[in-house]
Amino acid sequence: MPSERTNEATRREWRELGFFYDRDDDAKVWRIIGTRIGVQSFISALAKFASNLRNERLSEHDHLGPYMYLKIGSWPEPEITDDWIAGPLWSLGRLSDEIKNRVAEANNNESLLFREFFAPDSLYELSIELRPEPFDPAKEDPNCW
Repeated sequence: MPSERTNEATRREWRELGFFYDRDDDAKVWRIIGTRIGVQSFISALAKFASNLRNERLSEHDHLGPYMYLKIGSWPEPEITDDWIAGPLWSLGRLSDEIKNRVAEANNNESLLFREFFAPDSLYELSIELRPEPFDPAKEDPNCW
């Protein structure tokens, strides 16, 4: 069982990240949960990775969040797996633009799905779940309370 100090550090990291994520292996879905501003942090991470030409090499990747198990990576074809959201840099840039555009038009408490757009043959779905303000991403994590 983590100490209260560790739990507080984890809560702080979620808040700094701006959104919460989780992988549901039964449903085969990555869930990104946050406000428009929080989801913008995820969009920015995708766009930043996609715009860095050093990431063109196969299997380059960035880890996100306190537990570091969500990865954005470079791969020859777009894919969403239990390990990562990956693809050629141009496709990750396109995904970040699509998320940005759809979030701008979405309502709070709406879930937006992106597998069909990004990687239709993938086993996993990518779900963006919008929450209204105020929202604390740390409260979504039962492991740090």
